Amino acid sequence: MTLTIAGLQHDGVSGDVDANLAIIATAAREAVARGARILVTPEMFVTGYNIGERLAPLATADLVDRLAAIASDAGIAIVAGLPEPLPSGGLANALVMVDSDGTVLLRYRKTHLFGGLDRALFEAGDSLPEIVEIDGVRVSVLICYDVEFPETVRAAALDGADVVIVPTAQMEPYAHIAERLIPVRAWENQVHLVYVNRVGTEGELTYVGRSSIVSPEAEILDSLGSDATGLMIATIDPETTRRARQENPYLADRRPDLY
Repeated sequence: MTLTIAGLQHDGVSGDVDANLAIIATAAREAVARGARILVTPEMFVTGYNIGERLAPLATADLVDRLAAIASDAGIAIVAGLPEPLPSGGLANALVMVDSDGTVLLRYRKTHLFGGLDRALFEAGDSLPEIVEIDGVRVSVLICYDVEFPETVRAAALDGADVVIVPTAQMEPYAHIAERLIPVRAWENQVHLVYVNRVGTEGELTYVGRSSIVSPEAEILDSLGSDATGLMIATIDPETTRRARQENPYLADRRPDLY
């Protein structure tokens, strides 16, 4: 089995949940028409990311239900970035994965908070995600800054992931992360990476775009430029993952007793 994934690179509408859900719904229909099984949004796309005190009132429990309805209506699984209210009264920078019938498959809270922006708005998650199997393909997730730590992607690879999906909101001056680090993460772990970024500006941030889907051989399967909006699409084949791990046996040749 294979799994075709679409990534939505977009600027969204800061602070406007209805507008952003409408963008997701339109993208979901286009992704289905182009043969995708999963649609991925950027980090915090449902509400906007760098919106300060406007964020908390938008972090309502019904956001997941509204995403599930979009997924069910379009017939596609969705991985979407959104704020998650916490029992503490705080918020997590989170994502939800809902299947094409609206079933919630996974919730994940960003574990590595970036700088003052994240720390002012969010509480860090305290666990990496479980693997979710979709159509025989083993899927893991991270959020933005998480992927910049080699241990997170390595943990997913050791858990048998075929693909790691990474909603992100990468901004200037960090375009080199999208351009250079993401292919390295894919290569060193023999795993597909789906890195889905925002574009445009939000407050003082200018997002760098450059979303990509990268193979375990560090081949760019599809990508978008620094300011394009739209979908990138590629098919994840577990056989490619298995072959890459035979040809480039980093995982098998590790010496964890030395580390």
